[in-house]
Amino acid sequence: MPRTSRAIVGGQCYHFYNRGNNRMRLFHDRRDYVAFQWLLAEAMDEFDVPLLAACVMPNHLHLVLLPHRADDLASWAHWLFTTHARRYHKRYDTSGRVWQGRFKASLVQTDAHLLTLIRYVERNALRANLVARAEHWEWGSLRWRERSVAPIRLAASPVPLPSTWVDYVNSPQTSAEVEAIRKAIERQSPFGSDSWRDEKVRELGLEKTVAPRGRPRRSIVTTK
Repeated sequence: MPRTSRAIVGGQCYHFYNRGNNRMRLFHDRRDYVAFQWLLAEAMDEFDVPLLAACVMPNHLHLVLLPHRADDLASWAHWLFTTHARRYHKRYDTSGRVWQGRFKASLVQTDAHLLTLIRYVERNALRANLVARAEHWEWGSLRWRERSVAPIRLAASPVPLPSTWVDYVNSPQTSAEVEAIRKAIERQSPFGSDSWRDEKVRELGLEKTVAPRGRPRRSIVTTK
């Protein structure tokens, strides 16, 4: 199957996703999470890719990023995942692929859709029933926002977070919101209003990300 087209534009927000190869567990204990957290912070400083939100899960991660230039995201991701893979192999005496390889990135409209996405990312551990409240997950940006000194520097969202943000994140999202976000990141299609999405699809040549999947049905011709 051909790869989905992935157009990255500088100065735009992206939902970034990657997971362990064959869904393998990436973080086995606190030491693994802490090491990756420091690595993520180093990557942010090294490549200056602003981070708006994050949730590092046992076998995958969700990030919301705002790369300054088109090439920044790929360079940042290559450094982060290859460096982490080396450290993983060294600690567990393994070899082969650690991450699934090619990350996924979905362009996000900078309006209420961005807040919907950040909320989705920051409540990821709560949705997976790993914690009773989203801010209890130590490896996510909602927890970092609550700390006087965050382990990773977060950039301000272009759309300000409301004052009731923590409670808002902890309230359930609609199934329609969750499904729309998951579909967008899976297909790497723009996440936003219909008109905005259609505009970005045409502008960036992303028609394949919104086209129906599967082979078109053959028309049946009958003869008398």
